[in-house]
Order: sequence, then structure tokens, then C-alpha cells
Amino acid sequence: MRRFLTHLLALAVLGFGTAAFAQSDVQNDQKDARKDRRDLNKDRKDINQDQRDLNKDRADRNKDQRDINRDRKDLNRDRRDLRNDQKDCKAGDKADCKDVSKDRKDIANDKRDLNKDRADRNKDQRDINHDRRDLHKDRKDARADRKDLRRDRRDIHKDKQGK
Repeated sequence: MRRFLTHLLALAVLGFGTAAFAQSDVQNDQKDARKDRRDLNKDRKDINQDQRDLNKDRADRNKDQRDINRDRKDLNRDRRDLRNDQKDCKAGDKADCKDVSKDRKDIANDKRDLNKDRADRNKDQRDINHDRRDLHKDRKDARADRKDLRRDRRDIHKDKQGK
């Protein structure tokens, strides 16, 4: 009888030890799952922010491209005016001779505007490329967090089942 009670007591101690270990393992897995959920939510926020940034940068780039097109039209119009004024000045029209210098200044200003708009467009394109890379990295992180969360849930389930 004493041997039976000793075995029963040893079995109970081992059983409680295993149950306590399993309980702490479940708690650790739940803690990991909470952390992964937080990380996943942060990644989702980052993804949304990067998408908004990307949309703004694309709109800026398109606006700069429209400005470039307008500047090209203005430049071509001013060049046409300059040619006409030079031709009229050679024909003897003194008013068009004064207009030639004004047209040259307009052309210089249009060239300056065109270069500024091109630089802005290129800067916006660099921003777009940077935001696209960030978005890709954030999506990759979110994918990894979803995998980790799935693994943690599976571990919790296994620990609760006692396997």
C-alpha cells in the first residue's frame, strides 16, 4: 500500500509539474501572439501611410508634368513670336525691334521655369520610387507577422490539447 501511495504521489507531482510547464508555455505563446498582432497592426498603418504618400507623390509628379507641357508650349509660342518680330524688324518695323528683347527675356524665363519643373518632376519620381520600396518592405514585414501569428496560434492550440 505504501508503494502504491508513493507511486501515486510521484505521478501526481509529475502531472502537476507538466501542467504548470504547459500553462507557462501557453502564456508565453499568448504573449508572443499579442506582440505579433501589435506588430501586424503597426505594419498595416505603415502600409496605409506609404500608400497615401505614394498617391500624393504621383499627383505631384503628374502636376509637374502638366507644368512642363505648359512651359514647352509657352517657350514655343515665344520663339515663334521672336522669329516673327525679327522678320518684321528686318522689314523695317521699329516697334517689333523693341519687342525682340522682350521676347528673348520671355524665352529665358520659360527655360528657367521648364528646368525647375523638370527638377521637381524628377524629385517626385525619386520619392515615388522610395515610397514603393518602403511599401514593399512593409508588406513583407506584414506577411512575416501573419506567419508568426499563425504559428503562435497553432502552438497555443497544441499546448492546450496537451500534445
